[in-house]
Amino acid sequence: MSALDTAMPARMTEVRAAIKTGLETALARLPAGELRDAMEYGCVGGKRIRGFLVMESARLHGAEDAAALPVALAVEMLHAYSLIHDDLPAMDDDDLRRGMPTCHIQWSEATAILAGDALQSLAFEQLTDPAVGDTEVRVTLVRRFAEAIGARGMVWGQMQDISAEQAVEPLDLNAVKSLQQAKTGALIGFAATAGAVMRGADPAPMAEYARNLGLAFQIADDILDVTGDEETAGKRVGKDAAAGKATFVSLLGLEEARDKAAAMVRRAELALTPYGDGDQTGAAAENLRQLARFVIHRQT
Repeated sequence: MSALDTAMPARMTEVRAAIKTGLETALARLPAGELRDAMEYGCVGGKRIRGFLVMESARLHGAEDAAALPVALAVEMLHAYSLIHDDLPAMDDDDLRRGMPTCHIQWSEATAILAGDALQSLAFEQLTDPAVGDTEVRVTLVRRFAEAIGARGMVWGQMQDISAEQAVEPLDLNAVKSLQQAKTGALIGFAATAGAVMRGADPAPMAEYARNLGLAFQIADDILDVTGDEETAGKRVGKDAAAGKATFVSLLGLEEARDKAAAMVRRAELALTPYGDGDQTGAAAENLRQLARFVIHRQT
C-alpha cells in the first residue's frame, strides 16, 4: 500500500477526532438537560464525510484547519439535525440510526424536533466564528449555507421525496436525480465549495466535483438499501423497495446503478484536475479523489 493510499484514511481519522472534540466543546456550552442530551445523542457517530469535505476543500485552497473547523462543525450539526427530523414518524419513520435507536425513540418526538431545531440554529452560530474569516466571508458562507439547506435545497428535496411517496406514478430518472441533488447533494455542495469561498477562489471546479460525488453517494445508498444488512449499515434496509419508492436501483437495475456510480466517481476525479500541483494542494486533491472512490465502496 502506497503513502497516497494511506494518507486519506489517516487524514479522515484526524478530521473525525477534531470534529468530535469540536462538537463536544460547542454542545458543552449549552444549558444542561434533556435538550442538550438529545442534541449530543444526535451527533454521535457517523462517517463525517461532509465535515471532511469542508476541511479538505479548505486545505486545497490554502486555508488553515483552525479556520475550516467551525464550518465543518456547522455542516455536521446541520446534517445531524436533518437525520433527526428525517427519522421522525411524519417523515421516513425510522427507529434505527447509526446502530442506535433514533432520537425520537430514545427520547420523544417533541424532544427530537426541538433537538433538531436547536442543532440547526447552532450550526449558523458556528459560521459566525471570527476564526472562519472576515465579515464578508462569513456573511457569504451564511447565505450559501441557508440556500443549500432550505426551500431551494435540502428541505425542497425532502418535500419532493415525501410528495413522491403519495404520487400515483413513481418518479422517473431525471426527477429522482433532481430530488437527490437537492436532498443529499446541496449540503455536500456547500461543504465541498466552502474552502474556495473562504479564500475568494472560484468554487466552480469543486461544485462540479460535489455534483458528481453527491450522485455517487446517493446511488451507493440506494444500492446498500438493496444489498446491505441492518447490522453493518446501522439502519433499516429494504425500506425503499417496501415503500415502492423510485430509486436509482429500481430505475436502472443493480448493475447499471453500480456502473453509474463508478462513472460519477470518474467525473468527480476529473473535476479535481486543476488542483494537481503543489505538495499541500496535491495531497488534499488526492484525498478527495480517494473520498470519491470510498463513497461507492463503503458498507454503511
